[in-house]
Amino acid sequence: MNGSVPSLLSPENWPFSLEFLPQPAYIVGGAVRDAILGKTREYLDLDFVVPSDAVKVARKIATHYKAGFVLLDPQRQIARVVFPNATADFAQQEGECLETDLHRRDFTVNAIAYNPHTQEIIDPLQGYLDLQQRLLRMISPANFVDDPLRLMRAYRQAAQLGFTIEPNTEAEIRSLASHITIVAPERVRAELSYMLVNAKGTLWITKAWEHNLLVPFFKYATKESVSLLTVLDKVAFQLAQMWQQFGVELDQYIRDTVKTTWLGVAKLATLVNSEPKIAEIELMELTYSRAEIKAVSTALTVLPQLKKPLMSLREQYFFFQEAGSVFSASVALALADGTSLEALTPLITRYLNPDDLVAYPIPLLSGRHIMLALNIPASPLVGKLLTEIAVAQIEGKISTAEQAIKFATRLLGND
Repeated sequence: MNGSVPSLLSPENWPFSLEFLPQPAYIVGGAVRDAILGKTREYLDLDFVVPSDAVKVARKIATHYKAGFVLLDPQRQIARVVFPNATADFAQQEGECLETDLHRRDFTVNAIAYNPHTQEIIDPLQGYLDLQQRLLRMISPANFVDDPLRLMRAYRQAAQLGFTIEPNTEAEIRSLASHITIVAPERVRAELSYMLVNAKGTLWITKAWEHNLLVPFFKYATKESVSLLTVLDKVAFQLAQMWQQFGVELDQYIRDTVKTTWLGVAKLATLVNSEPKIAEIELMELTYSRAEIKAVSTALTVLPQLKKPLMSLREQYFFFQEAGSVFSASVALALADGTSLEALTPLITRYLNPDDLVAYPIPLLSGRHIMLALNIPASPLVGKLLTEIAVAQIEGKISTAEQAIKFATRLLGND
């Protein structure tokens, strides 16, 4: 057995002292699996199983260390203690003994326990062997039925760990796929989000769709549209090779608080209906945030414009106004959909140049200036005049505030 396990899971690395844990107590799940794989984590995420009083144990630790305390499930006695650089979950053992508890888990690699008091590894389901073979093997089909999210989790964990799913397990998932519809949509979305973040997830999203796990949530996806996920990964790589800044942007989260990247937005756009309004409903049902829904909807809305041959300066101006920060996702989508890079290069060049007036117009006047100079009230007309001034500016017809006023006067027919 891997000698690094005790050192990676050693109580000296915990944010609390071992003496707060009753005997026996066990670390289970991902932390043990990752320690055996030799993976170190900056943020410690520990799951403990204790025979009784799990919530009491957690509350005592939280109180002593002035840490955050969250009661996750009062019925099943599960609580969380949140430290600055670690989270510790405490769960009441399910069943008469630890072995019964381990038999109720999802995959053998997640059913290995570690006793920090004795430094002993408990592995009744031979998860260690499956770890060595990089295999996800189910413990029992009944465990999938108990929590059908585990069907989806198989694909997400395969993506995260770089594992394959054992053939019998995959066959069982396919036969139980219809159970996924009883899972809360936000839980499905969370698993999918992990797979959208990097290229390793693409194969597994594709498989999850082929095995009917994603079909209930993306009713309009087709074999062709799902195949664009792989193309998008290639396109993102190509764009990053040519314009490093573009690659960086595609990998960025659309907001600090929203863990979907701009490339993830493009990928979602291939899974939903190409009609923005229908796509919005699909994403709302999956409980995506307003920011994500708007990003996908905008990407789909501006996509037809990117497929048009040469846009005039006026069209480019309106395009950049509408696309905004969704530009990188839209370009990736257009390229995946067959638009040539040559056709998009002029727009990409403008977008990457902060001084470009078409992509980043600098107003010559404010609406207030126009109202005062032309003696007109606040109305939609002011906005229209500002737009026409901006277009005239990028077309090189005007370049100063004085010229802008004269131009607006002519437009009003007051010359």
